[in-house]
Amino acid sequence: MMESLLIANRGEIARRIIRTAKMLGIRTIAVYSEADAGLPFVREADEAIAIGPSPARESYLSQTRILDAARKTGAAAIHPGYGFLSENAGFAEAVEKAGILWVGAPPAAIRAMGLKDAAKELMQASGVPVTPGYIGADQSEERLTAEAKNIGYPVLIKAVAGGGGKGMRRVDRPQDFAELLASCRREAAASFGDDRVLIERYIANPRHIEVQVFADTLGNYVHLFERDCSLQRRHQKVIEEAPAPGLDAATRALICDAAVKAARAVNYVGAGTIEFIADASGGLHPDRIWFMEMNTRLQVEHPVTEAITGEDLVLWQLKVAGGEPLPKVQDEIAMNGWAFEARLYAENPAAGYLPSTGRLEHLRLPDTIRVDSGVEQGDEITAFYDPMIAKIVAHGPNREAALSKLAAACAAIEVWPVRSNAGLLARIAVDPDFRAARIDTGFLDRHGDSLVATEPSEIAIDTAATLLSRKKDGDPWSALAGFRIAGADDRRVRIRIGDHLHWGQSRPELEANTVTSGETTVLFDAGNAWPISLPVASEVEASQGAGDGAILSPMPGLVISVDVAEGDRVAKGDRLLTVEAMKMEHSLRAPFDGIVEKLQVSSGIRVSENQLVVSIVKEEV
Repeated sequence: MMESLLIANRGEIARRIIRTAKMLGIRTIAVYSEADAGLPFVREADEAIAIGPSPARESYLSQTRILDAARKTGAAAIHPGYGFLSENAGFAEAVEKAGILWVGAPPAAIRAMGLKDAAKELMQASGVPVTPGYIGADQSEERLTAEAKNIGYPVLIKAVAGGGGKGMRRVDRPQDFAELLASCRREAAASFGDDRVLIERYIANPRHIEVQVFADTLGNYVHLFERDCSLQRRHQKVIEEAPAPGLDAATRALICDAAVKAARAVNYVGAGTIEFIADASGGLHPDRIWFMEMNTRLQVEHPVTEAITGEDLVLWQLKVAGGEPLPKVQDEIAMNGWAFEARLYAENPAAGYLPSTGRLEHLRLPDTIRVDSGVEQGDEITAFYDPMIAKIVAHGPNREAALSKLAAACAAIEVWPVRSNAGLLARIAVDPDFRAARIDTGFLDRHGDSLVATEPSEIAIDTAATLLSRKKDGDPWSALAGFRIAGADDRRVRIRIGDHLHWGQSRPELEANTVTSGETTVLFDAGNAWPISLPVASEVEASQGAGDGAILSPMPGLVISVDVAEGDRVAKGDRLLTVEAMKMEHSLRAPFDGIVEKLQVSSGIRVSENQLVVSIVKEEV
């Protein structure tokens, strides 16, 4: 076993690797950017070294800086975690050339499976079924447009070097193909340095099923069963589970065997995931499940596999990297119970899932189940990296029991003033369709309106009314709260929750779960956070009319394209400009027909949240 290990990553995955390495007596070394200097993983490592400014390309993506850190600290091995350089074959080779142990897939396997087009060709040659589509060297817009037409709409444009949901666009109509192709290429170039794409048939009712595989340097291969990652938003996973619901034993055996066959085809070593897409319109059948891609690294969702098998996959990685055989052979790996992982993100579902940044002044996470988090109360969520706060992992003897644990855990989460998707996760976990496993990758698109809380529940309103009545006890306002001339006391209280006024019923039996942040009182209800207050006597609910032509940036980010000029006529829905934040593009569009009166920004300019970027006036008729 190696004596020391440098973790070339950050956040929760760095903490996860540190935990197992310390258990094995391995000295741990963290690397960190300026933005991450105060995070827990830096404190928890035996040694930590700064590697550069906050932008990832100047720190976590800098091969030179990471290798220099390894040399300075005498690291015997490097674990890349996931993301960043974990699937960079050139970096893996540089690590090995430097005489440092690489805790990851062989560079040749990373190259073979790293590009979606080459991987599909290899899988076809190995007898693994692949999704119908176009994989070709001709990347001209004309050829891609023609191939999309031949495949038949809707189609999926995917970056050949893509991953994590980035560089992927669904196209429903031929007239939208060129615009979405250009957007996909820009995002692919920015995220992966490669703007090549492939075209696939879009599966109408897709299930995303992946198989965890492992191999050692001695030629041994195993799988650790499958995970279902179908609950996604914009092709990014939100909740994962293991095993996959509705998958019978025969079909499980076939796709797990296919996954092992895929790993053998590239002489794989270490932890890897073979991802399949299934047409679930008529149930899960072997002839309607196709290879999609291979992730040549540890996955974000590996805890659900650990939960149902009882195995520590990071420990397996470290043993295999040290030349030891796999800890178990296939017959010794058993599946026990059911597990879910919910990804708690710093984002605002009620505002179109916009990223949320800032200091976590209040953070309370479940302490009754497994939680993998990269931050703690008081830490900062920045715009430089993925906005994940934590992974909430629930395990039970069956799906219903595990899901009930997940629902309770997510409902108890408290985050402020950073916004989070905790309320969304809690609602998903109790949704009848999700509980009945009626899922595919379009689940959130279909159920979004019912899962996102845009208004507080009646119980939350009454709880707020009760709390505020108590806080104001003795004030004239409170004393008259339920007073009615010639009528009974109905204990109604006028309160403000967020930006709206409500009538709430003061009910003594209700207990509020709140926190005070500065002058703001925040009520937590089923994962949602609602700022509450008493309105001033003259206050009325603000009008929410759509006539304002002031376009504000909904989040801090970089303006990557501007599509209009001052004086241009625009129609409602026309794209005005595009802002990139956390490697995702957000298009700002005209709220009505009009004329661009003032353009406040240009391409390449950084903007802050709520900064005025464009002014539009209605054209006089």
